[in-house]
Amino acid sequence: MTTFRLRGGRVIDPANGVDDEPRDIVVRDGRIVALAAHEPVDEHIDVQGCVVMAGGIDMHTHIGGGKVNLARLLLPEDHRANGNPIALPDNPLELPSCGGCTPGTLATGYRYVEMGYTAAFEPAMMACNARHTHMEMGDTPILDHGAYVMLGNDELFLQMLAEGWDFERIRDYTAWTLHASKAMGVKVVNPGGISAFKFNQRKLDVDEAHCHWQVTPRQVVQTLARALRELGVPHPLHIHGSNLGVAGNIASTLETIKALDGLPGHLTHVQFHAYGTDGAKKFSSAALQLAQAVNAHPNISIDVGQIMFGQTVTASGDTMRQHAQSGFANPRKWIGADIENEAGCGVLPFRYREQSYVNALQWAIGLEIFLLVDDPWRVVLTTDHPNGGPFTSYPHLIKLLMDRSFREEQLAKLHPDVAAHCALRSITRELTLSEIAIMTRAGPARLLGLADRGHLGAGAAADMAVYREQADRERMFTTPEFVFKDGTLVARAGRITAVPVGGTHFVEPEFDRGIEKTLRGHLARHGSVNFDHIAIGHDELCSCCNGGRLLPTACFEASA
Repeated sequence: MTTFRLRGGRVIDPANGVDDEPRDIVVRDGRIVALAAHEPVDEHIDVQGCVVMAGGIDMHTHIGGGKVNLARLLLPEDHRANGNPIALPDNPLELPSCGGCTPGTLATGYRYVEMGYTAAFEPAMMACNARHTHMEMGDTPILDHGAYVMLGNDELFLQMLAEGWDFERIRDYTAWTLHASKAMGVKVVNPGGISAFKFNQRKLDVDEAHCHWQVTPRQVVQTLARALRELGVPHPLHIHGSNLGVAGNIASTLETIKALDGLPGHLTHVQFHAYGTDGAKKFSSAALQLAQAVNAHPNISIDVGQIMFGQTVTASGDTMRQHAQSGFANPRKWIGADIENEAGCGVLPFRYREQSYVNALQWAIGLEIFLLVDDPWRVVLTTDHPNGGPFTSYPHLIKLLMDRSFREEQLAKLHPDVAAHCALRSITRELTLSEIAIMTRAGPARLLGLADRGHLGAGAAADMAVYREQADRERMFTTPEFVFKDGTLVARAGRITAVPVGGTHFVEPEFDRGIEKTLRGHLARHGSVNFDHIAIGHDELCSCCNGGRLLPTACFEASA
């Protein structure tokens, strides 16, 4: 058992009420422990002049599954441009593993850790593709990981809803899906809309009926949110709402909040769902309306999905909206796919441009949301990697949020109509280090039910990032002095020093096994996979994840 002390650092640990206090952190056998200053340790590490935070947690980043591999393969020019070290002059082998938009598994793990992140969660895992997703996340070094399984567009769920099945059976189906796929939570994408698109329906608003099943997105959202609450799943329903990217979609977003009727819900990449129709261009910011709604509804949490200028590739289960946007692909190519009628997959490359009115306004809307929502515990810092931009842009985003003068310099470079009329100009708020720590560490851990992550209290896993204090926050957050994963030094000054295997987070809610008879019959009629081969056991999950630790998250009592 080894013990070491981080000595002389300024600790930012909002989960434990510590805000920029000089404190020592002592680690024993991979855990933070309470140890008096005079008690001996095996090693002292001097971190004077540094800020100490828990390891970063990205709770919404597309890093595993079929769509991510399609995104990598769709842009060979991206990994050529970003210096693929495998491509030698006499052996021009190209691997889509070092691109800037969607790096491969190894580069993903290394680049996250080099910024001080120690966990990342895939937000759109299809149940029938769960093994692939877990294998890919397991191939991503160092990071703890997990995924949210997609429901709400699979034909069995919609049939149950349409035919008025007992809620308890739908709840059991939800629990079985979580259990079988070893997911952390449930994601709903364009509720009912992916399925409706397969029936040639091109839009589906919150109270609009699916043309075949005659159910509405409101019913889908209410049912899934209630099921998760009653099952005691810590993470609320992860909601990709209706009408992503459509001018005026703020109305749909506000109705989705109402549809929850007080139940917990997490609205994801809300920047893409906060658009109005004011002005000559009929495209305007509705960030204030969204922020007011979030401020007024404590049951709601959000992640922003900030866009960052430059080349990226968008990868989403929302084939309805990806098809509608396919004409804007840059370069002009895209992929649409479906697996087992569970959901969908749409992948298209996109370049966000500073001189595009729409793109510039999207950039401003995201920043406005960050700065207008009062409670940082309910706002998570994301770019919806890679949809709004690559996760490697987080240090730049943090500087925008912490430095108003820098923000105004960047605003002045944008399309003149946006810069002249943007509400962002009047927002004076600058986020603090503590607020950044909440949005990137403590908040995601709380929303996911990770009791021993995202903080530096006694008993916590020793996932830690040590940043050299710098006025330039982008430089500061780009390269930490030290990064520890479970007490192991994994990066020092931007160089990877160790490559442990991360752990897999998942939930296993209880359910009535009688639902398996229904599932077996449905798959025998409509599926291509033997029912007995679907569920992933603990031994197999461990094998999928390269022998990494299994980290089951406890469900809570629904009445609590």
